[in-house]
Amino acid sequence: MMGQMMDQPLLVSSIIRHADRHFGDIEIVSRRVEGDIHRYTYAECHARARRMANALKAQGVQMGERVATLAWNGYRHLELYYAISGSGAVLHTVNPRLHPDQVAYIVNHAEDQLLFFDLSFLPLVTQIAPRCKTVRAFVLMCDRAAMPAQTGIANLLCYEDLIDANDDNYDWPEFDERSACSLCYTSGTTGDPKGVLYSHRSTLLHSYASALPDALGVSGRDAVLPVVPMFHVNAWGLPYSAPLVGAKLVFPGPAFDGRSLYELMEAEKVTFSAGVPTVWRSLLNHVNEHGLIFTSFERAIVGGAACPPAMIEAFRDRYKIEVVHAWGMTEMSPLGTTGTLQRRHFALSPEEQMAVLVKQGHAPFGVDMKVVDDAGEELPWDGKSPGRLLVKGPWVIDSYFKGEGGNVLEDGWFPTGDVATIDADGYMQITDRSKDVIKSGGEWIGSIDIENIAMAHPAVEQAACIGVFHPKWDERPLLVVVPRRDQQIDKVELLRFYEGKIAKWWTPDDVAVVDALPLGATGKVLKNEIRAQFRDYRLPTA
Repeated sequence: MMGQMMDQPLLVSSIIRHADRHFGDIEIVSRRVEGDIHRYTYAECHARARRMANALKAQGVQMGERVATLAWNGYRHLELYYAISGSGAVLHTVNPRLHPDQVAYIVNHAEDQLLFFDLSFLPLVTQIAPRCKTVRAFVLMCDRAAMPAQTGIANLLCYEDLIDANDDNYDWPEFDERSACSLCYTSGTTGDPKGVLYSHRSTLLHSYASALPDALGVSGRDAVLPVVPMFHVNAWGLPYSAPLVGAKLVFPGPAFDGRSLYELMEAEKVTFSAGVPTVWRSLLNHVNEHGLIFTSFERAIVGGAACPPAMIEAFRDRYKIEVVHAWGMTEMSPLGTTGTLQRRHFALSPEEQMAVLVKQGHAPFGVDMKVVDDAGEELPWDGKSPGRLLVKGPWVIDSYFKGEGGNVLEDGWFPTGDVATIDADGYMQITDRSKDVIKSGGEWIGSIDIENIAMAHPAVEQAACIGVFHPKWDERPLLVVVPRRDQQIDKVELLRFYEGKIAKWWTPDDVAVVDALPLGATGKVLKNEIRAQFRDYRLPTA
């Protein structure tokens, strides 16, 4: 017997329609590339998205064709999220922090038909445009007054001209909810980037789950500042989940520095934000150096890389801000886990609670996970047995775009490339990337634990731990650190800082001090480049 309920497809267009109908007067505030602050409402956003959908139709964009964006977090980018996907085309958000060769590669690989871009990226687009074989037109996301006189880009159009030339009389089409919605490429730290093709169904389910109280906990009571870029896994889904619940949206544009973020947070009474650790480090440094306080900021989601416990403590103890540790991947849309406390944890001491909060967290409904040994056998959830982390769920990748990489699943599970433990309460903790794990004398050493302890030292700004050759133990840990401004690193004292915090044999054999760590396109430390830099390094004890 079948149920007797309405059968309505889960489509992205339903989110912006809902936001218009039920939260039409809620503000969307953007710092523009032009430098000013732009304000309008969900109702106005929806109207302009319909205008742009008509413009896409006039440009000949067909169902399933890819349309690229090279843009910061702002209202025009948000309009494209809905105009492109809502009309049945596929939104392809391109990461401008990739090397130009990689940008050109993925635009061609995706076979993008149009490419929308912010003024900031005019030099990049000018460089790659002749190499973009399938792009019929380039659209500069500005008004007519800001259009440059000469660019050398063939068939360059103006965004606001397209908006003005079309009305908002547009009915969002209905189609199979499993149709492609958006396309994101992996950061490509090794080999060419690979495409991850999300469906409308997976995006809607991810939006529902991410808004749950024990996930990102976004609600209509929030003013949300997505610091994570809209070109990085769709800003972790916030451009969907915020309109879904009617939260005020505040976009930072191109300004991600601590001062700019703080000023925008205070001016717009931001309660909730999300970003990578490097962003929060910049914000903390700014407020610490200037003796500032937060008057509205309540919760921060930290993801993209392991969040040092010292950062969680700084936000919590100095500023009374809850930090939620999150983990995910491009291949997971991206939400995998969030580190919120459960009722059973309320009776724990602050130290015991911190031991829970520093883990990557608990999976929401829609994500299942397990850790397995080298033979593929599942390991116990005891918080002690590290193994390869595998995941599955309705917003987890089945295969890469155009079949790149072949069959990527293992008995229906996606191998994340992470090494992790899961405790008895279901809280997962990443101990390393499988490619970064340090194996000393046949035993694994968790580099993330070593890095987190270093980050708690008052003289350390950034830290990375890699394995280097040792004639007896095969590998031993080398700690690579960037000192804080006006601080000196005493290697002996820093290594002594590890006493009592980890097993003695995990303690790094040496410390290397550098001016900066190499960062990838999404803000992650590139350990492969550090390993290459220290390839011929010889430990003093070796």
